[in-house]
Amino acid sequence: MATVSTDLRRFLAYSEHPMARRGRAAYRGLRSISLPAPRALTQPMLWAYLAVRSAYYFSYRVLVCEPLFKAYCTRYGRRLRTDVFIHFVEGRGDLIVGDDVLIDGKCCFVFTRRYHDRPRIVIGDRSSIGHNGQITVGQEIVIGEDCRISSDVWMFDCSGHPSDPEARRAGRPADPSDVRPIEIGDNVWIGRRCIIFPGVTIGEGSIVSAGSVVVSSVPPNTIVAGNPARAIAALS
Repeated sequence: MATVSTDLRRFLAYSEHPMARRGRAAYRGLRSISLPAPRALTQPMLWAYLAVRSAYYFSYRVLVCEPLFKAYCTRYGRRLRTDVFIHFVEGRGDLIVGDDVLIDGKCCFVFTRRYHDRPRIVIGDRSSIGHNGQITVGQEIVIGEDCRISSDVWMFDCSGHPSDPEARRAGRPADPSDVRPIEIGDNVWIGRRCIIFPGVTIGEGSIVSAGSVVVSSVPPNTIVAGNPARAIAALS
């Protein structure tokens, strides 16, 4: 039966027989059907759909997503907002969030307590983190006030594995000296898909261009770009 079905499909798909050609034409015709959409009919449908969608996502954000994220926080400020996704938080540590902070999309916060009893993430007032932001902390990562961190940004203050091959083979953690805190100054803008390495300090007012890999500290009011990131301009 399976062979007959396969042969029939092959015949309809590839044969130049008039029956097969008419069948393919009918199939393409069905796939290309498009009905007229009078605005008098479709506009109310669109408004109803948008109203229902907005009400659903508003309720889900306010009643589910934000309360669950706030439950993870050690301390959070006024008007903390999230998007309509439940953020992923792994491990235990201090998550301290200021006023008017936006944690957008779906972000990931990982605490690795093998290096410190209470690893800590601090996010200052009026800062925002874009969708798919990932923060891995073994000791401390501090984000200042009024920072704009775009989507897909990853920052980590520990590598997670030792550089010594034998230590890795033995499954030992990274050396404590390899755990170096990250500090993001106030009013910093980090573009999409940047990576911030351990021990980096980004000075106040600086810009990290999209796709940059930051392995060394950035002075205040500086634009950096590239892999590894280098200063390309100064801001007045």
